[in-house]
Amino acid sequence: MTSLTDLTVTQLGAALAKKETSAVEVADAHLKKLDEHRALNAFITETPEKARTMAAASDARRAKGDAGLLEGIPLAIKDLFCTEGVQTTAASHILEGFVPQYESTVTTNLWKSGAVMVGKTNLDEFAMGSSNMTSHFGGVENPWKRKGDNRKLVPGGSSGGSAAAVAAHMVPGSTGTDTGGSIRQPASFCGIVGLKPTYGRCSRWGVVAFASSLDQPGPFARTVEDSALLLQAMAGHDPKDSTSAPLAVPDFAAAARTPDIKGLKVGIPREYRVDGTSPEIEALWSRGAEMLKAAGAVPVEVSLPHTKYALPAYYIVAPAECSSNLARYDGVRFGLRVPGKDLAEMYQNTRGAGFGKEVRRRIMIGTYVLSAGYYDAYYKKAQQIRSLIARDFNQAFEKCDVLLTPTAPTAAFAAGEKMDDPVTMYLNDMFTIPASMAGLPGISVPAGLDKDGLPLGLQLIGRAFDEETMLRAAAALEKAAGFTARAAGY
Repeated sequence: MTSLTDLTVTQLGAALAKKETSAVEVADAHLKKLDEHRALNAFITETPEKARTMAAASDARRAKGDAGLLEGIPLAIKDLFCTEGVQTTAASHILEGFVPQYESTVTTNLWKSGAVMVGKTNLDEFAMGSSNMTSHFGGVENPWKRKGDNRKLVPGGSSGGSAAAVAAHMVPGSTGTDTGGSIRQPASFCGIVGLKPTYGRCSRWGVVAFASSLDQPGPFARTVEDSALLLQAMAGHDPKDSTSAPLAVPDFAAAARTPDIKGLKVGIPREYRVDGTSPEIEALWSRGAEMLKAAGAVPVEVSLPHTKYALPAYYIVAPAECSSNLARYDGVRFGLRVPGKDLAEMYQNTRGAGFGKEVRRRIMIGTYVLSAGYYDAYYKKAQQIRSLIARDFNQAFEKCDVLLTPTAPTAAFAAGEKMDDPVTMYLNDMFTIPASMAGLPGISVPAGLDKDGLPLGLQLIGRAFDEETMLRAAAALEKAAGFTARAAGY
């Protein structure tokens, strides 16, 4: 019999509906997997007792015929989502020990749909990073290894813990947040599906903020259909979030189940052919276009001329917003407090001890670009570039229905390999940042392995609030790629 931890969200839902297993048995099987693979450091806080309590309540609801969309499905929650009564740290020393008295909207929606929480996953501190090595609680290890090389690889970031947990079969699905690629890039590195919805599709209320105009919650799963199911449960208008779109939630799962893309125009942006991209990823990208063509789609070349400015503009906008958002962590109201001889020294001591190196770097950059005399030269200019990037996408979508690009320029790299050069680290997100700057939905689908046996992902980008078309194309790509590889030993 197939192990419960090998089943997808959809398969687990079917097994639970047929009463072939119970939510408590499913939770126990996944909690055992957590125990076996704790060395990956994917979790900051495990919640086994809460999981069993939620699973028992799920079984009771099902017995009454009251089953939700994700009834009895165990999920891992990125430790950026506030969870009532459960520590929420954002992987930072400054929030260590903080226990919210409220629940984020996204997790509230998931619990209403019947999902079960097994724990809170590790991440780059305050979601700032592309490796999951900046966490105060230590780096996360990718379950994958290069052939013949036992070095630990990074899972990508910032949502690396959530991605590693799904790739290691500790959970069938998890939540992440994507500011500039923090769902899609780890999904590519870990050989799973990662979906960033349109900005405003999922509420940001109760999610620890990094860059408010860019942050967007989304799901990880092992299949496109599973990611669609999770998004369906997570999404919805929230009056508590002024940026939440007042739109009905479509049947995303139905879109993912119908990979008919005959006549669909797939845009191939010429500006995404950039130096530093692995030749294997270039070849996979071409192969992906051929796969979609064979499935009935029509590849068309499009231009996104301002792509080259997306990365520098992002690294002005995101740190500027981060410096503003993180000003609240001062040792006065909640979190860490390091005393000083006066208030100014207490602020200095608290923030110096509480924030890690990468967070301090971004706060300093953000404070500089917002300072008097520099605002117009940097922040305002970056926002103007952002408008041009959005216009590029609008013009491209006049010629196509979705865009196909690589997700990341390389496969997963070894822990510590690029850590000394922040600019090299920032380049990890060069394919994902443009869609984030324009607020568009994107999904990474595992599409092949490199010569070292590591997974590589391809990204599909859709029109704003047209996740359905994007999911149809993603399901067609997934079917054509036939990716079944998994990390050895997991």
